[in-house]
Amino acid sequence: MNPLLTLLRPLRIATAVVMWAAWAGASAALPPLPTVQLAPGVHVHQGLVEDWQPGNGGDVSNSGYIVGSRCVAVIDSGGSPEIGRRLRAAIALSTPLPVCYVITTHAHPDHLLGHAAFADFVAGGARYVAHARYRAALAGRERAYRNTVQRDFGQPLAAGDIVFPDIAVERELTLDLGDRQLLLRAWPTAHTDNDLTVWDAQTRTLFLGDLLFIDHLPVLDGRLLGWLKVMDELQRLPAATVVPGHGAPSRDWPAAMAPQRNYLEALRRDVKAALAARVSIQQAVDRIQPAAGTAWRLVDVFQRRNVTAAYAELEWEE
Repeated sequence: MNPLLTLLRPLRIATAVVMWAAWAGASAALPPLPTVQLAPGVHVHQGLVEDWQPGNGGDVSNSGYIVGSRCVAVIDSGGSPEIGRRLRAAIALSTPLPVCYVITTHAHPDHLLGHAAFADFVAGGARYVAHARYRAALAGRERAYRNTVQRDFGQPLAAGDIVFPDIAVERELTLDLGDRQLLLRAWPTAHTDNDLTVWDAQTRTLFLGDLLFIDHLPVLDGRLLGWLKVMDELQRLPAATVVPGHGAPSRDWPAAMAPQRNYLEALRRDVKAALAARVSIQQAVDRIQPAAGTAWRLVDVFQRRNVTAAYAELEWEE
């Protein structure tokens, strides 16, 4: 190891401790996010199954953290800076260990706007981790995210509230938390073009991000055919517990993925039928609905968008 780094390490750790104390004092009034421990050291906060909006403070996606013997990894930080601070408060209640990684499953605002709450841990060596294509995806949307928060939430995001990763996962990456290793895997374009999963082999817990929706209507922002293909591979993973990006965690795997598969396969079938009948995209958007009897929430928010995206993709497959 570089001798200079060896000398600087105690200073970095001391600085992180001082910053943590200052943060803790300033944030004492923030209520911690409620979390459940799904397995030893694996904690999850389940967001509301609602649209991202001021009325819920952006708390509409699942966040989690995994505790090793050395440090903690955060997996998604929520849909606003305040949600991130509340997640940090929840972590502080369960462990004194520092956060060493903040992992993002994909570049949607409801999963990443809490990242800045963990920025001071960088002084102690913490890193931000995401899919190799995440940086470009976030850069292309940063202005839109800032404008949306300003317009809908009535407050601007600070300069550091949108955090870019410093570790990019090309295919797979193993992170060591101390006596606990996490396997991160970057997937081909599916829900988005930058989906990342986190596998804790010790408890066989799989954080899927938005590669899995439960209760919340699946949202297509990548490739429909790619998502179906990725799901074929995901269902072969020997998970004991899965954490979706939205909805309740499940121990019924891979059966928990069946409603999403049925929805996406029906979307493909219905859009292909519309294309074969030479139905316009507007007509397809107006007509195609989830199958009767399904219990998806937020259909009115996302169904038209899904049909539009599927039509644009499948039109070129004909």
